[in-house]
Amino acid sequence: MPQLRIALNQIDSTVGDLSGNADAVLRWTRHGVERGAHLVAFPEMMLTGYPVEDLALRASFVSASRTELARLAARLADEGLGDVPVVVGYLDRAAERLEESVGQPAGAPRNAGAVLHRGEVALTFAKHHLPNYGVFDEFRYFVPGDTLPVVRVGGVDVALAICEDLWQDGGRVPAARAAGAGLLLVINASPYEVHKDDTRLDLVRKRAREAGCTLAYLAMVGGQDELVFDGDTLVVDREGDVIARGPQFAEECVLLDLDLPAAAPEPPSGRVEDGLVVDHVTLSAEPVAPYPAEHTGGEAERLDDTEEMYQALVAGVRAYVRKNGFRSVLIGLSGGIDSALCAAIACDALGPEHVFGLSMPSAYSSEHSRDDAAELARRTGLDLCTVAVGPMFDAYMAAVELTGLAEENLQSRLRGTLLMAVSNQDGHIVLAPGNKSELAVGYSTLYGDSVGAYAPIKDVYKTGVYRLARWRNEAARRRGETPPIPENSIAKPPSAELRPGQVDTDSLPDYDELDAVLTLYVDRDQGRAEIIAAGHPPELVTRILRMVDTAEYKRRQYPPGTKISAKVFGKDRRLPLTNRWRE
Repeated sequence: MPQLRIALNQIDSTVGDLSGNADAVLRWTRHGVERGAHLVAFPEMMLTGYPVEDLALRASFVSASRTELARLAARLADEGLGDVPVVVGYLDRAAERLEESVGQPAGAPRNAGAVLHRGEVALTFAKHHLPNYGVFDEFRYFVPGDTLPVVRVGGVDVALAICEDLWQDGGRVPAARAAGAGLLLVINASPYEVHKDDTRLDLVRKRAREAGCTLAYLAMVGGQDELVFDGDTLVVDREGDVIARGPQFAEECVLLDLDLPAAAPEPPSGRVEDGLVVDHVTLSAEPVAPYPAEHTGGEAERLDDTEEMYQALVAGVRAYVRKNGFRSVLIGLSGGIDSALCAAIACDALGPEHVFGLSMPSAYSSEHSRDDAAELARRTGLDLCTVAVGPMFDAYMAAVELTGLAEENLQSRLRGTLLMAVSNQDGHIVLAPGNKSELAVGYSTLYGDSVGAYAPIKDVYKTGVYRLARWRNEAARRRGETPPIPENSIAKPPSAELRPGQVDTDSLPDYDELDAVLTLYVDRDQGRAEIIAAGHPPELVTRILRMVDTAEYKRRQYPPGTKISAKVFGKDRRLPLTNRWRE
């Protein structure tokens, strides 16, 4: 059987940075070629970054992507790397003139891939299945491809596909079998969700059996706005057995020597499954000279679910801060669990020297809360400053008489104003510490604790916050390090401390009960009757659902934050602000 050494580069890219992304392709291609690769591949829309959203509708951006692709092909040849085929994702437009119609994106953009070889763009293809669920709006942006691209490399026919082509039945997977492909290479930018790695593995195994050949699933890493990409590149044989698996949340060139079936003497042609037309290009018909296999596979160490979640949150903060050109972050430290976890995440993402905390005690702030904020700073090494809001609060109260909730929210808004003032003065961006439970029921103050540029834990329920905090401390202990989060921040009852003796359960159900209902209502879109049937008290369910429904306007004004669940507030869950429907 012919041999083929493939280099699967699960790396990061930045939306809009075409030249920087091209440089990364050149750099990692050289890395693979120097290690003997016969075929080098990069993730979906590597050249433009992913997702590009409405940039896809801008003709100038599409043209820039196409120009950069041609330039990259020439650069690879000029650098002596042109003899090795390189598969890379980019933004294209339909070559044929498509008649404009309602519902079709103007300019007919395409989520595309290309094979670069000997200074030329040897083959192009576009994603066939376009996702239109969750965070995906690809029917809005792209027109689908209608070919089965196949390249012959080293005497092996390699079929090519893009992400959703694997997730949907039909299309390029059975077409690869019909065309007799020896390898199906799928380039992806699949966002992270908890448990998605297990779903992915099962899917890849199933599709390999359907395709009847070895399947290589190349994933992206890094982050873009609310999305993070976890890597976890997979290669399985035709029976679905794992040959190789890349690391999670880390850039890596997965090198692998494969024994693959020889291509048929006559290249495949014509129409195959789902009406796809085979687009076959022969780059090298003869098998490569036999060589001793050095990269025979293996699986990178797996992360458990809690560590996965934590690493995703770290990746989200790191990507947002660095890709937007910031150097440091500012967090209001109350001594509570939410701000403590956000601070730990930020320190792990950026280093404590780039994390600044602001303690802003009021007359109602307990001594232990002040001490817990100071202890967090000591444990992590972040820079902490204390500014009491009492005098400011007194000045406001002397000018206008406020009571009850208005008085409580004034304290929060003074803190928000202080955070933004320090942000403007020193150039830090503010991290908002709200969690998913609070956002769901509106337990936050607009222009107070909701201020900020990024919200690291907005997709983490309160019970998950405690789980992550305990995991992070335990991980530190196992490594012989100081646990970053004070035990008192974990153990004490959560409180906004905006009035004497206040605790969260004065206003909210117990978090275990609250989160169980929210998971069904928010994440799974179940209605009141279904949630009650699951065993939750009717009065509790009615109360929680009413709080969620009336807080939509607050959520719309909350900063973006890292998505880790199947349904983050924002792109995933879109409800009208004005809405009289009640369950």
